[in-house]
Amino acid sequence: MRSENCNNTFLTWQLGEVKVTRIVEMEAVGRSRFILPQATPETLAGIPWLAPDFIGEDGLLRLSVHTLVIETPTLRILVDTCIGNDKERVVPAWNKLATSFLQDLERTGFARDSIDVVLSTHLHVDHVGWNTTLRDGRWIPTFPNARYLMVRPEFMYWVEKAQQDSPDTRVFMDSVAPVWDAGLVDLVDRDHQVCPEVKLLPTRGHTPGHASVAITSRGETGLITGDFIHHPCQLARPEWSASVDFDKEESTATRRRVLADLADSSALLIGTHFPSPSAGRVVRDGGAFRLEY
Repeated sequence: MRSENCNNTFLTWQLGEVKVTRIVEMEAVGRSRFILPQATPETLAGIPWLAPDFIGEDGLLRLSVHTLVIETPTLRILVDTCIGNDKERVVPAWNKLATSFLQDLERTGFARDSIDVVLSTHLHVDHVGWNTTLRDGRWIPTFPNARYLMVRPEFMYWVEKAQQDSPDTRVFMDSVAPVWDAGLVDLVDRDHQVCPEVKLLPTRGHTPGHASVAITSRGETGLITGDFIHHPCQLARPEWSASVDFDKEESTATRRRVLADLADSSALLIGTHFPSPSAGRVVRDGGAFRLEY
């Protein structure tokens, strides 16, 4: 297992014959009341290993929104597509973005027509945005040659939610429905085998059909989290559930189960919202866990 810090935007890891590359849309330091309300500067001070990479000098959480590209011997898989440009969003910092994300993706060697699979861990706003781009007033698929894989129960839940007049409706209509209408979506099971090296792992709780992404190649393993865990502080406090978790009791049970399975193994945990360095090994720390990196 090898990692390389390229710069603030790009980070890569090698797992056997599989390479994983992180491309950042945005990183930020901020108050956690809308994500992890328990994670105050006072409580985070009790987890000293978080500093300085995962919390700022003021004790606030560092978080990242990024995509992860998995390169296997046969497929180029893009996991989660961040927030996206030009989209109306209720979070002010995410509204009508104009980032260089697509240019950064292509500068890293991933032209949009080279992506074979777009894999969604779930269908929240900050995971589906670049599914589509705005052209001549219409939302069109960003990755025209890709199959967009979505877990069936997750998709059906958001189809039902989209019937309501809510911010979720807008997200579904501008970032999910257009790729469905284009015939690019494949609905898959929670434990779908994407290719010999990549498989979905059911990690329910954050959303009804949430799945993480397991990688295995030549005896090396890794797990891309999605949002069953948002921040490394939840290794030390797995009972801290995100305010947006669909089922907080189930999300806590999922964290405890998955972290216990990973603890003291050689598996690499790659956090979908972890800031740099974004990945490490899970080790036991008293009655909980910490990230060794």
